[in-house]
Amino acid sequence: MGDQPAIPLHQPQLGDEEVAALQRCLEDGHLAGDGPVGRRVERLLVEITGSRHVLLTTSATAALEIALELLGIVPGDEVVCPSFGFPSSANAVLLRGATPIFADIDEQTLCLDPADVAAVATNATAALLPVDYASVAADLPALRAACPRDDVLVLEDAAHGIGARAHGKHLGLDAEAAAISFHATKNLTSGEGGALLLQDDALAARAEVLREKGTNRAAFLRGEVDRYEWVDVGTSGAPSDLLAALLEVQLQRLDSWTSIRQHQAEAYESALAELFSEGLLRPQHVPAHCEPNGHLYSVRVRDAETRRRLAAHMAAAGIAAPIHFVPLHGTAFAARRLGPQRPLPVTERVGATLLRLPMGPHLTEGDQQRVVQQLHTGLGLACPS
Repeated sequence: MGDQPAIPLHQPQLGDEEVAALQRCLEDGHLAGDGPVGRRVERLLVEITGSRHVLLTTSATAALEIALELLGIVPGDEVVCPSFGFPSSANAVLLRGATPIFADIDEQTLCLDPADVAAVATNATAALLPVDYASVAADLPALRAACPRDDVLVLEDAAHGIGARAHGKHLGLDAEAAAISFHATKNLTSGEGGALLLQDDALAARAEVLREKGTNRAAFLRGEVDRYEWVDVGTSGAPSDLLAALLEVQLQRLDSWTSIRQHQAEAYESALAELFSEGLLRPQHVPAHCEPNGHLYSVRVRDAETRRRLAAHMAAAGIAAPIHFVPLHGTAFAARRLGPQRPLPVTERVGATLLRLPMGPHLTEGDQQRVVQQLHTGLGLACPS
């Protein structure tokens, strides 16, 4: 095992086209945000996603923070979100002075469980912040129906979701706002970066101001006003055109890379089917109406000790198979900032037993076979032929 090359979990795919795009951007001289390349990329993302409006942001985290301001979340509001997720979602709520309320996830899809949302949603619930885990769409109609008020807004954390679909539509189109990530760990990358998807014209117009330090600079550049000035609160949320130039190249490969990842997910499903049927591993369930983009592939083992041993075995074999998401409600910070938290049994089980497997264009068929073989060996089974 020691002389075999390591297999990373993911690996950004960058080449001569990205270098050339950066060179052109440097020669053109526009390096700041909301430049000609960034606006081209936004138009391209409108075509790809079908969203009425798309604004590039410095990260999906920034998109979440801007969106919660847009949606009018204020101190005293409660926002229901999963504990099984990245801290960005809960942090965005706290930065608005509101309170994140953690709900459990569904045992099969690993997305917010509408039944548990119904248990925690109150008249103070102003918004839901579901996470589309591994680009499997959260059940937005059921989540909305679980709330006692019919005016609860939805901010969809679709950070994993570029190119993924549900009910024939790109993720994020049925929410009041949605965030997508282009971090270096995602299917397509600009190094750091994200996008905010909006369907309402008025929200999009204000988002443009919030993203541009609270000024009407974008309207000024379009010739709609004779000067630009401070008109609202805001942040510096537009990524450099250099990063947009990277993303413009990467977006041309979306279909081919998504196809590769989907094929890899199918290969894992087939190769691990016997382990699934014997209950030694458990995959994430993908509902029939969902078309994930293969961003990540996870398996769950029986208990925390099995995961510890299997993770150590995979690491010794040179294969990245890390855990995912320490549940937020169980952290010391949550207890300190939010007080005692109610048990979330599914989240706790998943957090203790899930491993991710390598995915992406860097992964060869032989690499994937080696991953499968080492999973068998690590579970004390004979390697498949």
